[in-house]
Amino acid sequence: MLTIIQTLLLLIGVVRFFVIAHFIMSWLIRFEVLNVRQEFVGQVWYGLQRILEPIYSRVRRFMPDLGGVDLSPIVVLIGLEILRIFLYNNAGSFLH
Repeated sequence: MLTIIQTLLLLIGVVRFFVIAHFIMSWLIRFEVLNVRQEFVGQVWYGLQRILEPIYSRVRRFMPDLGGVDLSPIVVLIGLEILRIFLYNNAGSFLH
C-alpha cells in the first residue's frame, strides 16, 4: 500500500510542476517575453495545454465567470495540496 501512496504523491508532484510551468508560461506569453510562434515554446505550450485543459475545464464548470481572469490553475494547485496533505497524514492508517 505504501507503494501506491508514493506513486500518487509522485503524480501529484508532476501535475503540480506542469500547472506551475503552464501558469508562468501564460504570463510570459501575455507580456510577450515568450512567443508561441517559436517552435520549442509552441510545442511546450500546446503540450501543456493538452495535458491540463481536461483538468481545468472540470474546475471551470464550478467557478463563477470572472471576466478575463482564470483562477482554475490556483484551484487545481490548492486541490492537489489538500490531496497531498491527506495522503501524508493518513499514510499510517493505510499500512495496517
